[in-house]
Order: sequence, then C-alpha cells, then structure tokens
Amino acid sequence: MQIIGFNFTKISAIRPESFNETPKSNPTINIEFTDLNKDKLDLIKDKEIVKISFRFSVSYTEATIKDKSDAELVFEGFIVLSLDKDEAKDILKGWKKKQLPQPLQMNLSNVVLKRCTIKALALEEELNLPTHIRLPQIRLQPKSDQE
Repeated sequence: MQIIGFNFTKISAIRPESFNETPKSNPTINIEFTDLNKDKLDLIKDKEIVKISFRFSVSYTEATIKDKSDAELVFEGFIVLSLDKDEAKDILKGWKKKQLPQPLQMNLSNVVLKRCTIKALALEEELNLPTHIRLPQIRLQPKSDQE
C-alpha cells in the first residue's frame, strides 16, 4: 500500500459567542471513514487505485449537557491509495460491511490525525479554543543542593 494523495474537501470551524471556555468543555476527537471507491489514474497502470473519504472532528461539549456541542472543528477529505490487486480486492470486499482491515484503518487514522491536528491547532488558536491535545510545556525544576 502506498498513499499517493491526501486532499481536504471541507474545513469548518464554529465557535458560538456564548461558548464558555471552562474546564467543563471537554474536546472529543472523532475519525471516521465515510466512503470508499475504486478509482482510475492514467499514470499508474499495474496497480489498483482506491479513494477513501474521511471525516475528522473535534467537538467541545459541556460535561453537564450531553450531546450539546459548544464549538466544533470539522475536516473532510479523501486519501488516495495505490494497492496491489489482491489487496484492493480484500479492502473493497470488507467495505461492503463498512469495515476496513484493522492495520489499514490504524495507518490511515494516524495519517488523518497527523494532517488534521496541525490545522486544528492553528484554528483553535485563531478561535481561542482550548487545544484538543496536550502541548509540551517548559517548567522550572527545583534547585538541588549540589549546585
């Protein structure tokens, strides 16, 4: 398997004026693969091309109010894969049940997470939202007696 393309089709960020940035606002990350299609690419003749659509979202919900999203970031797009014919056949067969093989799903989820997290951090900064991942921090260490 080789990833030969990654494209965004939608980037959306919503932060209502009434959003209350408190510890009660817990960011929830969700990655889902929404569609899978066989595709053609004139440059690649001996491989199968598969296009997998994804949706990555970060929702900020108040812990006290279930299913109420205060703010949300949404990224949609697709990943284009070049696969061997047998590999593509297995993936297309599994997708009839809306499932991807576990190793493929893990690899693709990591690619989506990496690409979307970088953009999400920039949007969170612009909209003054708490970051959905923990960022590294520098802290002072207490001086030891030996110094």
